[in-house]
Amino acid sequence: MTTSDASAEVLRYTAFSADPEGGNPAGVVLDASGLDDAAMLETAAALGYSETAFLTPPPAELAGEPGRAFTIRYFSPKAEVPFCGHATVATAVALGERNGPGELLFATRAGTVPVSVTADGGDRYRATLTSVEPRVEEIGADDLAEALAALDWPAADLDPAFTPGIAYAGARHLVLAAGTRERLADLAYDFGRLEALMLRLDLTTVQLVYRESDHVFHVRDPFPVGGVVEDPATGAAAAAFGAYARERGLVGEEAVLTLHQGADMGRPGELTVSLVAGDPRVRVSGTGTRIPAA
Repeated sequence: MTTSDASAEVLRYTAFSADPEGGNPAGVVLDASGLDDAAMLETAAALGYSETAFLTPPPAELAGEPGRAFTIRYFSPKAEVPFCGHATVATAVALGERNGPGELLFATRAGTVPVSVTADGGDRYRATLTSVEPRVEEIGADDLAEALAALDWPAADLDPAFTPGIAYAGARHLVLAAGTRERLADLAYDFGRLEALMLRLDLTTVQLVYRESDHVFHVRDPFPVGGVVEDPATGAAAAAFGAYARERGLVGEEAVLTLHQGADMGRPGELTVSLVAGDPRVRVSGTGTRIPAA
């Protein structure tokens, strides 16, 4: 195993909040060139956050963007994931603090993800990622029944305006909508049972949503396949949900959605999802900040 003998510095940032106590914490390794796959997984597991991002030099097709293009990989405590939104935002904010605002290109396993970093007042930064092209597919009746059983959610508690489906914008997420905010708040699921279903369907999280108003949603994301009970703020799922909401006709071709996540965990965060007419991709933006050393 190749390691850098602890020379690969692991930074800690939170994404989708300007408060270190809010949003979703991520590990960020800005130079992972001395780490192999096993070392990256070991690093992510030791940190214990839902994901840690690792940067290495860009592939040849992006090599003409020195200092602005990178290969990025994401590891949960249990496995590598193809794309992670909150770790992308955290990494972009970390780079913004060092290099200033500007455009970034991240080569992910899911495809190339552009990220724009802007100043957000004072010394704070906001990052906006543009997803790979999304898609939405149906879920079979038996798989849906198994998901609801694992969650201990009666089918009658779902919002009938939201047809369950699997949405992808870099990673796959099952979207289920609660009929009430109380249903969303009451989350106590069978970890092993839901994990088994998600592994079989190649799901990264389950995106549980409640619609407060036309463009405001509350969301929660169980993440047992990553070894985490719940993800506090999930950018990849937010991108997938934007594609799902547009495809299902729940919002227009052009819309800005606000997703509130993490409040039920004591780590409130806010994700902005933007849909642009004529562009199938989804934009997800949020602030981020460094988590002080303990």
